[in-house]
Amino acid sequence: MNKYLKGFALLAAGSLLLASGCSSRNDTPTANTSAGGGDGDSKEISVVFIPKLQGSAFFEAMDEGGKKAMKDIPGLKWVMEGPVDADPTQQADIVRKYIQQKVDVIMVAPNDPDSIAPILKEAQDAGIHVGTTDTDAPNSVREVMVNQATAEGIGETIATTLAEAMGGEGKIVTVSCGETAANLNSWIEVQDKTFQEKYPKIEMVKTVYAGEDQAKAVSMATDIITSMPDVKGLIGECTTSAPGVAEAVKNAGKVGQIFTVGVGTPKAMLPYLTDGSSSGSILWDVENLGYLTAWAAVQLADKSEFKETQDVGEIKGVEYDASAKMLVLGKPHVFTKDDAGDYNY
Repeated sequence: MNKYLKGFALLAAGSLLLASGCSSRNDTPTANTSAGGGDGDSKEISVVFIPKLQGSAFFEAMDEGGKKAMKDIPGLKWVMEGPVDADPTQQADIVRKYIQQKVDVIMVAPNDPDSIAPILKEAQDAGIHVGTTDTDAPNSVREVMVNQATAEGIGETIATTLAEAMGGEGKIVTVSCGETAANLNSWIEVQDKTFQEKYPKIEMVKTVYAGEDQAKAVSMATDIITSMPDVKGLIGECTTSAPGVAEAVKNAGKVGQIFTVGVGTPKAMLPYLTDGSSSGSILWDVENLGYLTAWAAVQLADKSEFKETQDVGEIKGVEYDASAKMLVLGKPHVFTKDDAGDYNY
């Protein structure tokens, strides 16, 4: 198994606290105060992670990783708070909330990279360090991007896994989530290129967008299956559309005729991997992504430089691309029915 896929912890069953169109899982941090239990010289570093959507299993796992980092890194205070809906406006409001609270670092997984850019500039102007994680805002003032894997690695793995399941030919439709999600769009671009260069008998027909709504992904995939009787492959580009396209194939009785792959969590995808409605789930250690995000934020607050390669706790060989200001967790992994059941996430 990929070396980056060790030790998924059990997810905490914390309840969601709804307020002002968003919800928070941890207590509100305070900035620049002494950390309790330290040596008296430790300064608390308040880090806020603002995901695309609160309540997503993916981002809950990232939150668990951040909480683990809080136990390991003296002075770290980690909080996750995201919008109830995958709404750029709600997300921007949460960023502004923490600008007013003068936290030390804000790490964002942007729903819309362009609209979040001026808000991150506001945070920087207020003396707050800013970074992105999971998905980037490359035209912003972010100081680091914490990437799960390269776009090339993810896109090529998705394309190759599906192409092999399809026998190297046929029509494909992608069901993505947010139309402006930079990470998903970069994977789709690589997928298209991979199909064109390596699998010329595969035709990428179109991409549709279901938001972060699994039921909508099922509905859209069902419509595709009905209206395109010659479709042979479906890609679920995110952790809600991956099970969505597999569910649609299962419901249509097309297992073995229409093949799907997606970016899905192992626990959610296990039933579909088992019955054959999904041919592979591409992911990485999401909890480690949260841990790395928290660690990177502390480095920003401490004004520490990233090395070309570094070990971060139990995460080995984290690479840093100085030209892109990007940390890369590692390589993607293809979950199958043989190993997806090993994870409680």
